[in-house]
Amino acid sequence: MALRAAAHLPRLVVLGAVFLFAGATLTYGAAQRISADAAAKATAPATAPTVVVPDITGQAFVFAKGSLEDAGFAWRVAGSVHGYAVNRVVSQSPAAGTKLKDTGAPTVSVSLARTGYAETGEPEDVSPYIGTAVILASTPFTAQSKPVATKPAAAKKPAAAPAAAKRPPAFTVPGAPKEPLDEITLSARAKRLSDWLTAHPRPTNATVHNFLYQNAWIVTGARFGWSHGAEALQVLIVADQKAMRLWGLGHKSELAARHALAEVEARSR
Repeated sequence: MALRAAAHLPRLVVLGAVFLFAGATLTYGAAQRISADAAAKATAPATAPTVVVPDITGQAFVFAKGSLEDAGFAWRVAGSVHGYAVNRVVSQSPAAGTKLKDTGAPTVSVSLARTGYAETGEPEDVSPYIGTAVILASTPFTAQSKPVATKPAAAKKPAAAPAAAKRPPAFTVPGAPKEPLDEITLSARAKRLSDWLTAHPRPTNATVHNFLYQNAWIVTGARFGWSHGAEALQVLIVADQKAMRLWGLGHKSELAARHALAEVEARSR
């Protein structure tokens, strides 16, 4: 998860290769039967790729949806609590560890609970791309009659920070997750977002989603008391203003960042 998003090989290519291989096998088998004048033999069914559902229960929603997207899943929020960044995942379906057919972007349903943090910004109740069917790996595979939806292309994932890096928190929030040391710092993330905007002067569905996701990560992490959150928010505000100039959007993100900055500065005193 970082300045995103990791590029996935389109699953249509993978499935197409499987079917092509199966077709070649059937053709070869037919030729053998004709030449040998033997009885027909059944050909082994094609084997579909599989994916394993990650464990996101207990995570803040902003991190949970990133974990799902990185693993190639779509998601949707079920229940009365909506998809605000600070809300917490209390259940998921399918369960963590379930092995599924890779149908393109299998959809994981999540139920959320509110936390002590204010729900700011716009909620996200569905993934930014179309989810596909959930089929257990043990289910016999059949070819799909419709094209498989795939996850949109995203930015290249930046290198993770060294795990040994020291990051003293700005303040402590009871129950908040600790800053993940295998991710780049909030400040570095905000600076990379600003540079990334320069390289993407025109908005698309994928770039806007990535922009909003990075904003939510930085704002949420800063409110959790992660290291140098105030500095990161100051850089983020400038990046949001850049998005307004380039794309004509970013005003709401800037307001959310300013509110978070005021909160972080007050708690850091």
